[in-house]
Parts: sequence; structure tokens; C-alpha cells
Amino acid sequence: MNVQVPAIDNQDSAGMVDVAASVFGQEFNETLIHQLVTKYLATARAGTKAQKNRAAVKGGGIKPWRQKGTGRARAGTMSSPIWRSGGVTFAAQPRSFAQKINKKMYKVAICSIFSELLRQNRLVVSDDVVPVTPKTKELVAKLKSVSEKKILIIVDTLDDNFILASRNVPYLNVITPKNLNPVALVAAEKVIITSAALKNIEGQLS
Repeated sequence: MNVQVPAIDNQDSAGMVDVAASVFGQEFNETLIHQLVTKYLATARAGTKAQKNRAAVKGGGIKPWRQKGTGRARAGTMSSPIWRSGGVTFAAQPRSFAQKINKKMYKVAICSIFSELLRQNRLVVSDDVVPVTPKTKELVAKLKSVSEKKILIIVDTLDDNFILASRNVPYLNVITPKNLNPVALVAAEKVIITSAALKNIEGQLS
């Protein structure tokens, strides 16, 4: 399908672009997108937090004092959670926060995100944004007309020039179609994609 794509500066149209309706013509599925974003954020959690329960605390194998006659409260072990240096009552244990989402759900959610970005005029197709030198000032000059603060650039191939030119630009994220990030797509105020990356994404999601 042919769609009108806005220019980078939002002042005019960059022209008509032929895109796949199966990728950029999806309805907005908020529930599925939320599920995908939650899954992505949960997978990034380390889950390595660990505390010692009363069984893991060293010592405590002997009764501290006899049951009666001392005037003290009854105690059976020094590893009790009510004792200083004792075990933790509900000790945190290493766990995995990973959630499962199948490939079909992933593709539909990503397509829904791209379709909504296109409807909101937050998606721009431009090959001029790729710098030819590793100079940050060149890339900043190319993005000077962009009024949005948070920018995501998707390129087909990430070379050294782009890495060096973009690494010191605040609020700028550069990825390839291979590393599509639903969180970055949702959070970006403007998504700039090259024509080669656009065809690559269509091939992945069609």
C-alpha cells in the first residue's frame, strides 16, 4: 500500500512510500503491545537477588541454653529470624522473570506498533540521516530540523561511522532491524528508518 510519510521536520511531506499492508496497516492492539513490552522488560531483569533463610545461616545447630530455669525466653536455635544475624523470614531466592510470548504474537505486536507510529506521523523514511564521517556534528546537523527530543534511528547496517557519530548525542538510539526493541519503539517521539531497513523489517514481519 502507498502511504504519505511526513518529512523529518514535520513541515512537509516526504512523499509517498510503498509499504506492506500486513506490517504497516495493522490495528492498534494495546493489550498485546503491553504484553510484549512487559515481557521485554521482565527478561532484562537479572533475578540474582539471594538472601539466607534460617536453614542457610551458618551455625545454630545447638540449643543456646536449656529450656527452663534461666529466666530467658525459650530459644531453640541462633539462626532464628528473630535473632540478630539470623536467617531472613521470607528470603529472596534466585529466579527467572522471563515470560513466554510466541512468534505470531510478537510479529502482530511489532506490526501494531509500526502501524500506530505511521498513523501518528512519528515514523519517517529517510536515507539522508546516515552520516558519511564519524563526526558527531555532521549527524547533529542532519537532525537539527527534528523538533522531537527522543529519536530512534533504524538502519540496515550499523557501521563505525554511525556508532562514533551517534554515541555522544543525548536521547538518540540507533538500532538495526535485527535488534528491534519494542520499548525503544514505544518510547521514541520520532522514529527515522532508512529505506533498506524498511524493506528488511517488512521481510521479517511479513
